[in-house]
Amino acid sequence: MWRYLSVLLFGLLFTMSSFGGATVSANEKIVYHVPIEETVEKGLSAFLERALTTAEAADADLVVFEVNTPGGAVDAAGEIAKLLADSPIKTVAYVNNRALSAGAYISLSADEIYMVPSATMGSAAVIDSTGNAASKKAQSYWLAAMKTAAEQNGRDPIYAQAMADVDIDLPEYGAEKGKLLTFTAEQAKKAGYSEGTVSGKAELYSILGVEDADIRSIEESFPEKLARFLTNPIVVPILLTIAGIGIVMELFSPGFGIPGVIGITSLILFFYGHLVAGITGYESLAMFIIGVILVLIEFFIPGGIIGLLGFTAVVGSLFLATGDPVHMTISLLIAVTVSILVFILLVKVFGKQMKFFRKMILTDATKTEQGYVSNPNRLDLLGAEGKALTDLRPSGTALVKEERVDVVTEGSFISKGSTIIIVKVEGSRVVVREIPDSN
Repeated sequence: MWRYLSVLLFGLLFTMSSFGGATVSANEKIVYHVPIEETVEKGLSAFLERALTTAEAADADLVVFEVNTPGGAVDAAGEIAKLLADSPIKTVAYVNNRALSAGAYISLSADEIYMVPSATMGSAAVIDSTGNAASKKAQSYWLAAMKTAAEQNGRDPIYAQAMADVDIDLPEYGAEKGKLLTFTAEQAKKAGYSEGTVSGKAELYSILGVEDADIRSIEESFPEKLARFLTNPIVVPILLTIAGIGIVMELFSPGFGIPGVIGITSLILFFYGHLVAGITGYESLAMFIIGVILVLIEFFIPGGIIGLLGFTAVVGSLFLATGDPVHMTISLLIAVTVSILVFILLVKVFGKQMKFFRKMILTDATKTEQGYVSNPNRLDLLGAEGKALTDLRPSGTALVKEERVDVVTEGSFISKGSTIIIVKVEGSRVVVREIPDSN
């Protein structure tokens, strides 16, 4: 009996210890560590949206964003800032090296900011796709956005504005009038823009009180990394240029070869990157395919309208796939210019002929030098004499070598019965002249 009681007691103790362990596990905090690296673009926005969605689904207590970026697209930064502002989870920007331009804006949108001793944050002037200062409207929007990002977390907005406006004078921070403000870690802490300077993640977790938490890292998947690369503002015009060159070279190639494959692959990568990054939907890809089909139909059913509609659909799909129409316009101009230059080079320098259209356009010619004539040639009658069977006014009929021949005079009238001589033969045109002493 004691044996059974001991087994029962052991089972009870095991069960209690199990419940106790579950209680400790349930009380353990969950922290997500998410990197913000390289250029800020729409692909990064899609990745961070996935990261925050994952953290919210796991009921996380904290999300730490490790920031190291030179900046990037304003619209992408705006989307990321909204993600952070709308998230119910506490967010911390851990600036490990640099948070410049759009990176500064994203960091200001976090609940707290911590920096390593060598980190910098600021220099957030907004520029357009060509690298020049943006319009006054865009600058006004960006200044307001920087100010709001600072104010929503209790920070003095004057410093955020100084990061984007050279007219604000802050000489004590090395940003006198004419210079943008860029905080060092010490300056950021002094101005209240940083909650502290830490030597690394271990010290950061200790200050936040999550050193014993369940820390989970979220890294970019390969498709997300590829999408970020393919949607980079520098890569987009390169992809479109390669596509244009490939298509042009394919026009001069027999059949369908490597240039065509490269051109189509570039376009596929363009749409793939924008789809995975969440910049566009399948409607842009569908419009592109429809446009290509219409252009191909134009080759077989000439008229111009179908081809024009197809070309418009192709160009429209590219603009629909991007979030920056100005940058897309510049990218297309680059691609078209380079493609035209390649076309001229192939035709003028290398003497290439467009073999693509040979199956649709008749290029054969029937030349006289090759023995082809459009009408029977009566050179055998040249110099022969005959008699006019009708009045020649100036055309008529003559009897030559026992054959009735349609003839024409040189312009004069020749009466019926006159003797004539053939002086010229031009294909089927036989020219005659009257022999004066024939009467």
